[in-house]
Amino acid sequence: IKMRKPHTTPTDKETVLSDDDFIVSKTDLKSKITYGNQYFLKISGWSEEELIGAPHNILRHPDVPQVAFKILYEKLDNDEEFFGFVKNLKKDGGYYWVFASISCAYDTNGNKVGYYAVRRKPIDGFKKIIEPLYQKLIEIEKSGGMNASYKAVQNLLKEKGLEFNQLMLGIQKGEINEL
Repeated sequence: IKMRKPHTTPTDKETVLSDDDFIVSKTDLKSKITYGNQYFLKISGWSEEELIGAPHNILRHPDVPQVAFKILYEKLDNDEEFFGFVKNLKKDGGYYWVFASISCAYDTNGNKVGYYAVRRKPIDGFKKIIEPLYQKLIEIEKSGGMNASYKAVQNLLKEKGLEFNQLMLGIQKGEINEL
């Protein structure tokens, strides 16, 4: 999966979602944004005109390993839902963390027409688990590439006896407190 460099330089300015914040976006099959709710526009800092038609990876923060997106698209290609923690880049360089649920969208004939993402505030304390994992995976990607990072994730899942979504949901529900 080829990722392009962000338009903005990341900063350490975090925006924390409240428990009531609910981010919704839709994309076409090429992951171009076709819809974003008002809170999505507000928190991202982009206008509707700037976001609609833009690739969703306009929000990609470099602190999220590429393997996360490989797993995301692997799940979507198999018509499965994806759950995961994502650090999104804001237009001003700041960031916000979300717990994302991403699934396929279908037309009335059952044809896949795009993707639908709903994002909420992650559970308190998730960073102590996710940030070290993501940093480790990024380092593996730098030295061994995507395949090495993917293998590391598969090894972790095997060690834990979990599937990827089970691991992510377990962390979000507070059932998994360390890796």
